[in-house]
Amino acid sequence: MSFFRLAIYVFVCVVLATTLFSCSSRTTPAPVSNINSSSVLGERNRDSIKTSQYLVKKGETLYSIAWRANSDVRKIARINKISSPYRIYPGQKLFLAESTVKKTAQVSKTKVSHKNSTKSSTANKKNSTKNTLASTKKQAYGENVSTRKSYQNSTLTSEKASGKFSQKISRWQWPVKGKVVEYFSNSAQGNKGIDITGRRGTKIKASTTGKVVYAGNALRGYGKLIIIKHNDDYLSAYAHNDRILVKEQQIINIGDVIATMGDTDANKVMLHFEIRFRGKSVNPLKYLPKNKIYNLITVNNKP
Repeated sequence: MSFFRLAIYVFVCVVLATTLFSCSSRTTPAPVSNINSSSVLGERNRDSIKTSQYLVKKGETLYSIAWRANSDVRKIARINKISSPYRIYPGQKLFLAESTVKKTAQVSKTKVSHKNSTKSSTANKKNSTKNTLASTKKQAYGENVSTRKSYQNSTLTSEKASGKFSQKISRWQWPVKGKVVEYFSNSAQGNKGIDITGRRGTKIKASTTGKVVYAGNALRGYGKLIIIKHNDDYLSAYAHNDRILVKEQQIINIGDVIATMGDTDANKVMLHFEIRFRGKSVNPLKYLPKNKIYNLITVNNKP
């Protein structure tokens, strides 16, 4: 009997040792989730652009780049002197900050000046200087001045058109019925919108009238994404769709079906919905109506 008990004891020890070894030999980290959320924290990092310069990749638009850079598309367009409808091409270098443009211009000017001074002979320095000064004066009071004024006027006109005050939107509506499982957060790694769960194939509707400025899956972390421009101030985004039912440049009315709910680049079927004001993320719950639908989905999880 004692031998039998000893055999059972040895067997149990072997099983436990094997189990512990298997757990310790895991080569990939276990997913870390927020205790109050069903989403994986790593998915919140939407591959945001942090650099001051950027090379355009295939499938991207100026709106999608501005979205990832948390910037206003008009600002990036102005810096790079790109006019509406903001067409860009793969491999194109974009400046995302005005300070970068100034530094690049100064470096370029210094290089050109150094190259010209090296090639110039000592005998021709005086004549070259006189000609340069004469040319500069002529241009300063001629074409350069008119061109600069024209550019400044167009910039001021554009800025005045956008206005210091936001362009009001008469009405917003919920893009889909469902339970909000993740709320907006201003923290660095926080959720920049709200996540609403539902069934695959559920119809996603435009939250208000606008024009589709992006429809695709080139932005890592968003899956199949739609971005709608509502006016010069507001954009809205609909991510993780199963099917996209609209095309870029298409005019959309409030309530139009634009996609179906899915789980592309997500760990569950849901809609990630964002609103941006002049390029910055804002809390969608401050804009969406607080109606019966809102009360229903927030009764057990108050924001």
